[in-house]
Amino acid sequence: MKNKILALLLISSALTACTDHFEKFNTEDGAYTEDKQGMDFAGNTMYFQAIEQGIYFNDPAPGGTDWTFQIIQNLNVDMFAGYFHDMASKFFPNNSCYNLNDGWNSAAWSYTYQYTVSAINKCEAANTDRKQFLGINKILKVATLHRLTDIYGAILYSDFMDFVPDSQEATYKAMFADLDKGIELLDEALAEGIPENAFAEHDILMQSGNRTLSAWSRWANSLRLRLAMRVSNVDKNLAQTEAQKALNDKHGLIETNAQGVFVSTEKGYKNPLGTIGLSWWEVYASANMESLLTGYGDPRASKYFTPAVGGNEGVPGNYKPLFDYSGTFKGIPMGLGGEKNIPAENNAYKYHARSTIQVETPAPLMTAAEVWFLRAEAALRGFSSENVKNCYETGVRLSFEQWKATGVEEYLDSESKPIDYKDVFDATCNMKAASSITPKWNDTVGNEEKLERIITQKWLAMYPEGGEAWAEQRRTGYPKLFKVLHNESQGTIDTDIMIRRLPYPSNLATDQPQLYQQLTSALGGADNGGTRLWWDTGKNNF
Repeated sequence: MKNKILALLLISSALTACTDHFEKFNTEDGAYTEDKQGMDFAGNTMYFQAIEQGIYFNDPAPGGTDWTFQIIQNLNVDMFAGYFHDMASKFFPNNSCYNLNDGWNSAAWSYTYQYTVSAINKCEAANTDRKQFLGINKILKVATLHRLTDIYGAILYSDFMDFVPDSQEATYKAMFADLDKGIELLDEALAEGIPENAFAEHDILMQSGNRTLSAWSRWANSLRLRLAMRVSNVDKNLAQTEAQKALNDKHGLIETNAQGVFVSTEKGYKNPLGTIGLSWWEVYASANMESLLTGYGDPRASKYFTPAVGGNEGVPGNYKPLFDYSGTFKGIPMGLGGEKNIPAENNAYKYHARSTIQVETPAPLMTAAEVWFLRAEAALRGFSSENVKNCYETGVRLSFEQWKATGVEEYLDSESKPIDYKDVFDATCNMKAASSITPKWNDTVGNEEKLERIITQKWLAMYPEGGEAWAEQRRTGYPKLFKVLHNESQGTIDTDIMIRRLPYPSNLATDQPQLYQQLTSALGGADNGGTRLWWDTGKNNF
């Protein structure tokens, strides 16, 4: 009943009856059927696959894969982060031009609550006496819902039966508490003799050879450091307390690529970007990616994207390339289409640089490189005595190692800068480089420039995980991104300030007006894409 009521409250107009979905969920995703009743802990672990597949969402429960991820993340978060753009004319002029599509923007909310949170709820109820599983579930709850609050702001977090949303500030404090509890439970389980590999059979996030309970505590510490940095501009004392707790905990942080957290494709999960990009031809490099990767001569460019084919074969109309772009990492700017009849409407950009991600590529949730950049920022802010430059350069080195790219030492000594964007078909879309930051560290500049350098390289290293990249870009303003070419938000989103969040599902206002009013009240601003989140202060406070 608890999950059924929750689903009724949160149901999106794009989805069918929640009771049907929950029945399907219970029968398809590992119900405790007769053939499994003899298995140890089957009732305790039956929900973990759905939870683990639901963070970087590609759970088959909604009736298919890939398309759900596309509307949950790829057509909004990934694009607003500055990573990707979709050249397909059928998607213009929606989110690309800030003409926000409710069906896409509602998806993260609806699917997360109806599937992933439902599984988290059931898993917690099934594991009141199994500390090892309850501890992991606490960590998974944070890993899932911090992504949601960073998209919308106020959410339901503390007690789903209250139906009273938490402000983002309250949500963050509750997440820190859940990380505390998760680690505490895992420590108690180990002290009571539960083996380190107690969850290994069900673990699709830790890498082979690293599937231990202690590895989950290490991830919890790393998540804590991520969230501590997120609140550093709005609550320095909270940030410092949580950062130092993460840095000093006995379980440590993710430090090597072997310790990184990725959704494994070994047991049925497939990376949705592989289908959307390589099969559907709908994941392309953004103009931002082109500006930085090409400007820096970044060896990771060929790891991230296939070079542009060039030309205009099969493209209708008279859109001839203004210059030869074949073999380059040519990107697409956000905001094509809009009020102008330009080549986007005829798919002229289809031969630009495409994502290399395949369905077999593990989906990153947290890399070692990201954690070292977090440590660099923590040191920059005075939260630790670590050397900022060493942490920064370690982050770059680990990213190169992760992607099997060569030339990292030359890169770290490079003073190259991002390049201007030149449009292949329409010169009115050309833009000057948004940044002049270089890869080479400079100890003589101020904290603001040091932070820009850290976050710019962090942004490059977190590819292709746009959720975290967008959150960090909003929090810090880095990397500096090209502005949307055409803004059709009707004044709700400032072109220069850029989009700050996604609106709540529109049907909440009509179907659940009390819940909607509580959400917007806890949000503290208008329910549109221009409202800043709690941690998004608009400036970096050192």
